[in-house]
Amino acid sequence: MDSQAGVGGPAASTGTLSGSTKRSGNRRRTQNRKTRNGKRSGALYAALDLGTNNCRLLIARPTDNGIRVVDGFSRIVRLGEGVSSSGKLSQAAMDRTFDALAACKARLDAHDIKRKRLIATEACRAAGNAAAFLGKIESQLGLDLEVIDRKTEAELAVTGCADLVEPKATGAILFDIGGGSSELAWLDFRGGRPKSRGKMAAAIRSWQSLPVGVVSIAERFGGKDVTPELFEEMIAHVRAHLRHFRGREKLRAAMAEQSMHLVGTSGTVTTLAGLHLGLERYDRSKVDGLWMQGTHVIDTMRVLLSMSYDRRAGHGCIGRERADLVIPGCAIFEAIRREWPCERIRVADRGLREGMLISLMAEDRVWSRAGAQRRRRPKPEGGHHGL
Repeated sequence: MDSQAGVGGPAASTGTLSGSTKRSGNRRRTQNRKTRNGKRSGALYAALDLGTNNCRLLIARPTDNGIRVVDGFSRIVRLGEGVSSSGKLSQAAMDRTFDALAACKARLDAHDIKRKRLIATEACRAAGNAAAFLGKIESQLGLDLEVIDRKTEAELAVTGCADLVEPKATGAILFDIGGGSSELAWLDFRGGRPKSRGKMAAAIRSWQSLPVGVVSIAERFGGKDVTPELFEEMIAHVRAHLRHFRGREKLRAAMAEQSMHLVGTSGTVTTLAGLHLGLERYDRSKVDGLWMQGTHVIDTMRVLLSMSYDRRAGHGCIGRERADLVIPGCAIFEAIRREWPCERIRVADRGLREGMLISLMAEDRVWSRAGAQRRRRPKPEGGHHGL
């Protein structure tokens, strides 16, 4: 998947999933085990997502209302560079990715992790030499990465972004624009909304994994010098894939008749949000959960299309590593908007890693136990209220 934790920066905290901190050495280990008053804090969980474009890690603990990130890592590695034409991971891409995974290994070793999940997505699904590369990662770094299927990827994205679906909405379309593929899920709440944390994927009525992402579109059409005509060609290419979405017409009717909105998670969407807000540098706290109108999206895309490659590369919300990918990502976003017109879009700077963390914690029933402890806890007496 495309970047979730800011544009070109380290992993950040995520709303109620908030509070990212960076520490070093023994001090970090000690503080991870204790809260400020010296009592033991919640167990730590870790999630690693090796995508076509990025390598990302989050380490977090559960809180009463969600998760709190204590450490993270994000690096653009472009693992899938050239895979669409060669069918193989290049040596340069594997070297970049190995270095990033070694950095993730160091962070994992610096913490006392209770449970972790490490996944790889489209590049490792598609490349003929991916198994050998992942075998090297396991033997030399001790990281056993699981290559997940497209359905699992869509479900994890839904789980990670579930908190951003408007409570009163009858449904939503969640899309995750990745490097080599893009996932799309129709959430339908008309039969009831899942109440259990980590079970939002049960509301998926239909889903699709598109064999297009920011890297594959850029390699097919180019991403540096994009004319309006070329941009329309990109959009048409993506829309040809969207015609295969199961329940396409029913979803279109539901969008017109019901209270629904879009939820977009990817570096493309968060970049557009940052530009819309006029940020000189990306600020996750201002972007995650932001509502944008369709006119905002259109106007911001026009600004991007008018920028030269060098201007995009020099912008603090884009950067050189993404300057050739952001317009291909906009083409995927615009194709979805045209297929299912919707005036309200919720921006998500969260995704697969948060979905993995929430799923692991839900399996361990951490929130059920916390609720039971609060119900059993005696009420304070006398003048001790608020302590």
